[in-house]
Amino acid sequence: MAQQEVTDRLGRQLRDLRISVTDRCNFRCPYCMPRERFGDEHTFLPRRAFLSFEEIEKVVRACVPLGLDKVRLTGGEPLLRPGLSDLVKRLSDAGVDLALTTNGSLLRRHAKDLSKAGLKRVTISLDAIDEDVHQQMSDSSVTVTQILDGIEAAREAGLSPIKVNCVIRRGVNEEQASKMVHHFRGTGVIVRFIEFMDVGRTNGWTLGEVISSQDLLNHLQKEFDLVPLESERSSDVAVRWGHSDASGEIGLISSVSEPFCGDCVRARISADGRLFTCLFASGGHDLRALIHDVEEGDLTAAIAAIWQRRADRYSELRSEETSALPRIEMSYIGG
Repeated sequence: MAQQEVTDRLGRQLRDLRISVTDRCNFRCPYCMPRERFGDEHTFLPRRAFLSFEEIEKVVRACVPLGLDKVRLTGGEPLLRPGLSDLVKRLSDAGVDLALTTNGSLLRRHAKDLSKAGLKRVTISLDAIDEDVHQQMSDSSVTVTQILDGIEAAREAGLSPIKVNCVIRRGVNEEQASKMVHHFRGTGVIVRFIEFMDVGRTNGWTLGEVISSQDLLNHLQKEFDLVPLESERSSDVAVRWGHSDASGEIGLISSVSEPFCGDCVRARISADGRLFTCLFASGGHDLRALIHDVEEGDLTAAIAAIWQRRADRYSELRSEETSALPRIEMSYIGG
């Protein structure tokens, strides 16, 4: 099919698709799936509501002619979806750059099969290196040791680069930042620090709990000699800093203090097949009927029409007015 790259109303292309394969997770991180809202009695989507792997593949192949070149599988915790390596094989055959975001707890079991199926890169969510703080941040029984073993399994399987995402929340885990840098320095693992975001309506977000990337960088530079590195792509969300002795790098994702809406090329698909054009969206576009009722070319045209109407830039407009708007939970559409 001929290439027909599409842009939205602000001139942004569709390059990156993040696909949630399940809304379930074995963690209850307070900033994503707080236990008081997502406890053991929470009603998750019935598994029959999930897009099948065939349906996901059809959507991805329909997006490729529009300029899509990168797909990231998310959740919930995506490794809770049985047979995920089959989906990885399907999408790898579609010719996209394929990555996975996971909490790492199940990587030891699955990393080798995922790599053989065509997975290239993995990002692990880890918000603390100290066990007590990790337990507080993840609200789970999974230990830091288990996650570090998962990271080692990813390395053994040849997944590269390996990135670790760490959400920093004032008063909870800010002292973990330098410890994380120390731990992963020289290992080839890239640690990226993310400002605490107001995704969804259940995480109790307040601006006072946000530590800006600049403040965090100022703190880290007292301990480490960090030098700026060039971005690989203009749409990359992380600003890169490297150790001056070339022993590794870190990333800073300033989604609150320095929004990057103007370069956002990402769309998201929920586990039940709704297309969201912003992480902070209040609603999505149901693709399931289109997947079954139209040919691939018509599905491409339908997704193009949705993208062409897009004008989202929530983070640039964040205010008291926007804070009252309904927003989809992160666990539903992935981070």
